[in-house]
Amino acid sequence: MRFRQVHLDFHTSEAIGDIGQRFSKKQFQDMLKLGHVDSITVFSKCHHGWAYHPSEANEIHPQLSFDLLGAQIEAAHEIGVKTPVYLSAGLDEKLARRHPEWLIRDKQERTNWAADFMQPGYHQFCMNTPYLEILADQVREVAEKYDVDGIFLDIVGVRECYCQFCVAEIRKRGSDPRNTADMQQLWEETYLKYGAAMDAAVHASKPDLPLFHNNGHIRRGRRDLADLNTHLELESLPTGGWGYDHFPLSARYAQGLGMNVLGMTGKFHQSWGEFGGFKHPNALRYEAALSLANGAGCSIGDQLHPLGEMDPATYALIGEAYAEVEAKEEWCREVVSVADIALLSAEAAATAFGAQAPDPAIVAAADTGAVRILLEGHYLFDIVDLDSDWLMYKIMILPDCIGITPELLRKLDAFTAKGGKVFATGQSGLLPDESRFALRLGAEWVGKSPFNPTYARPQFELSSLRPASFLIGANAYEIELAENAQALGSRQHPYFNRDLFTFSSHRHAPSDLQDAGTGITEGADGIYAAWNLFADYAEYGSLPVKQMVRHLLDRLLESAAGERTLSVDLPAQGIVTLQRQSAADRNVLHLLYASPVRRGKDTEVIEDLPLVKSTDIRLAEQRTVRKVYLAPQRLPLPFSQENGQIRCTVPEWSCHQMVVFEFSSICDV
Repeated sequence: MRFRQVHLDFHTSEAIGDIGQRFSKKQFQDMLKLGHVDSITVFSKCHHGWAYHPSEANEIHPQLSFDLLGAQIEAAHEIGVKTPVYLSAGLDEKLARRHPEWLIRDKQERTNWAADFMQPGYHQFCMNTPYLEILADQVREVAEKYDVDGIFLDIVGVRECYCQFCVAEIRKRGSDPRNTADMQQLWEETYLKYGAAMDAAVHASKPDLPLFHNNGHIRRGRRDLADLNTHLELESLPTGGWGYDHFPLSARYAQGLGMNVLGMTGKFHQSWGEFGGFKHPNALRYEAALSLANGAGCSIGDQLHPLGEMDPATYALIGEAYAEVEAKEEWCREVVSVADIALLSAEAAATAFGAQAPDPAIVAAADTGAVRILLEGHYLFDIVDLDSDWLMYKIMILPDCIGITPELLRKLDAFTAKGGKVFATGQSGLLPDESRFALRLGAEWVGKSPFNPTYARPQFELSSLRPASFLIGANAYEIELAENAQALGSRQHPYFNRDLFTFSSHRHAPSDLQDAGTGITEGADGIYAAWNLFADYAEYGSLPVKQMVRHLLDRLLESAAGERTLSVDLPAQGIVTLQRQSAADRNVLHLLYASPVRRGKDTEVIEDLPLVKSTDIRLAEQRTVRKVYLAPQRLPLPFSQENGQIRCTVPEWSCHQMVVFEFSSICDV
């Protein structure tokens, strides 16, 4: 896998003339060298539907007079740069106006992305139409005729559709389009049929060619969808709507799937299709380092000008980040993560309690809030699904909305039998019928609290706050203390819920300061907290909530393992990961620090990368460490190792610093 990729968008209207007229092999190559680029995704077909090469399966862009794709491939290969090729699969505006009956429709016959044809925008195709065969021919042509290094297909996934092809198909099966379950099955089958058609189109002629289907998000728990790809590219432009939270959430799951992974960001100030927009070089440096720290290669999005000339300012910008990546690759290849904690993704395992389907907002917030707390607490963690191997972890987090099915209970019983501990919040830990807890978490279920907000009163002191009644805005639940269990905190109610004739002050009533029952419990299998704490943190970012969770996790780590594997004195925005590089018999600790700030209406940016003071590290390690050094500087670092603890101090650093712990003589500094 190449680590320094550019994704070169080229969505170019037929209303623009002289397409590619300023393309120059030398200029193209010079920019790739300036950017330290070793792979560039170039275009066969864009969202407008045009081909950028002579084509029998499609139509060449009417303003293009030569084979731009072929010229780009030749120029890149001449200097050792790989060329995956992009085809827009879900969008083809040229064809959409010729065959609007092939487009995805909702129940009201509206199209998407654009709702109609009287506004600028693209329209998405249903793969349960004759369009699928046309797309397969286009993909097959590129795979067979060009020396491509991969195929990237965009805007695809399991799609809800009520076009007349889908309606006819469901009626042919003896069902009805109003039967949502049967329609969902059809949509799943449609995507699998698409995946099989693309696999045949690509791999019949080139069996080993990389193939990726982009949906903008890797769905946790859907390994069947991930397996349609040969590798994963995690589209996650922080300023383009994903935010700086999304990539760690996605990457900590993706690395565990055992596939090569690229982290995809962009050079843009905001997002795709932005000409003349640039993020600060420090932002790209940090985002590239974040990919490396999570076991991934890097991909940076750019968009080629219609005239075909590469932008020097863009490749100077990319080059600042990729020069650093190039120097660091040696310590970032073929790694696996080292983690104490597994977060069972709510997206992968959320449960329908009784007749109530999981609330999508709670599901999304559960994962987001948990990842934020784990990152800010500098824990070593992975995100897992029901098919992951859990036995290597010390703690399993069940965030907010995960009921215990028979399959899940079997895995958790094996996990706790090995000494692992569970931390559950909200409805997690319950049987799906909400009759009782399936795990020994010290709690007996009563039901959902009628109050919102409520208050928590922990029986331990928080690291930054004195004892108090702490506000919880997310759902609360009523429990009783189980036999032979320990209470770690209690609940308190407000005087009343805010209503027409019962409201007080500006927001909500204060606590009545009366004990309303147990709120946090500990049993043989772990700890339970009777609030959707992770959804609360995602929504409100409450300091007491974070510090309560951190205290409880540290308590469980001490119970399960005696200590955390890693302790560092970083600011909250610092990020740590630990990667094992078995081939070189070494562990690589990644330290990162940046602090995004809000600019404009809703854009988070990174501009300043302040120096981080010397950072003390304590790493639990029983193996004898031969040397510790900073990479890529190869600077030896003084350390001590006693009683299974390595201690060292990293001198002042900025943005990203790797610390290498080497256990054998395979590699010398």
